[in-house]
Amino acid sequence: MPRTILRITGTDARDFLQGLVTNDVARIDRDGIVYAALLTPQGKYIADFFLVTEEDGILLDVASALAPALMQRLTMYKLRADVRIEETALKVSRGTGPAPEGALPDPRHPALGWRLYGEAEADDGTDWDALRVEHLIPETGEELTPDTFILETGFDRINGVDFRKGCYVGQEVTARMRHKTELRKGLVRVTVEGDAAPGTAITADGKAAGVLHTRAGDAAIAYLRFDRAEGDMQAEGATVRRDG
Repeated sequence: MPRTILRITGTDARDFLQGLVTNDVARIDRDGIVYAALLTPQGKYIADFFLVTEEDGILLDVASALAPALMQRLTMYKLRADVRIEETALKVSRGTGPAPEGALPDPRHPALGWRLYGEAEADDGTDWDALRVEHLIPETGEELTPDTFILETGFDRINGVDFRKGCYVGQEVTARMRHKTELRKGLVRVTVEGDAAPGTAITADGKAAGVLHTRAGDAAIAYLRFDRAEGDMQAEGATVRRDG
């Protein structure tokens, strides 16, 4: 998936981001890279991205399809803050083999290897979908789509949200879902027997149960209603079963 790298600079850059995104921006001083998201005030997903420390500012690595709208939203929020946002020509390389000099570990899961920012774009041929399915990791535009709640996608499990930091946009709804309610829907791994493409509706006893997402062979990620995710389910002509 093509990526766009934004550069955010200015004396207020860190405080600006800290008040907007789901994770603690200060973590980049320790780890060099942080995974986070921007939400609506109602707590729904707008975009997910990586924040990367740089000598003169912070790099923001986002799916190119989301970059224009994200840049517009960030510009709206900055008001009179000393913050500058610009698109760069930087590229991202990634892989799961030996990490090259300057590479940073993907903060979502150790199995996802490393990311390297520079002039070149490269990929070592890793089957990323198979890795994501195995470790139940959502992807931009696949499982992470507008109007989803990030906790239903397991965003906390992949180090994308900090519940101890101060306020951010959508924090109140996210915190309430974490502490005061039991999730009724979410992402799970499933086994699929038969032909069913991502996006296919899943039913159980004729009732809507969810949607099939990324598939790797007979394994897949599905978004399911937990109260209906029992036994055999159907996705067109395929049989779907929840793992575990």
